[in-house]
Amino acid sequence: QLQLVESGGDLVQPGGSLRLSCATSGFPFGLLAIGWYRQTPGKEREALSCLSNNGISTNYADSVKGRFTVSRDNAKNTVYLQMNSLKPEDTAVYYCAADPLFRTCDRSTKFRYWGQGTQVTVSS
Repeated sequence: QLQLVESGGDLVQPGGSLRLSCATSGFPFGLLAIGWYRQTPGKEREALSCLSNNGISTNYADSVKGRFTVSRDNAKNTVYLQMNSLKPEDTAVYYCAADPLFRTCDRSTKFRYWGQGTQVTVSS
């Protein structure tokens, strides 16, 4: 069964950078599209971006456009979310998601498999 594990969350100062990782197992990584999301208590989950199996990323959410970049390393079965110029409002639990049904995606894709999340806190 497909499993996803996020890592890399941390406490970082405003203006800093962080790279999150999403490692997958249980399904051929090269066939997976993977999405990145975040959620804070009391707010709806926000879709940040999506990376198709061929490495083409879809449009980023306006809130992160120009600051966040997704990429994938097929040799490591891992997708990355590089976050630069971090702001306090980026504080959230960040999740990756995927589904064997999808090789392409956009921010509205309904993935069924999710990681456990990793906490990012942006604060001075």
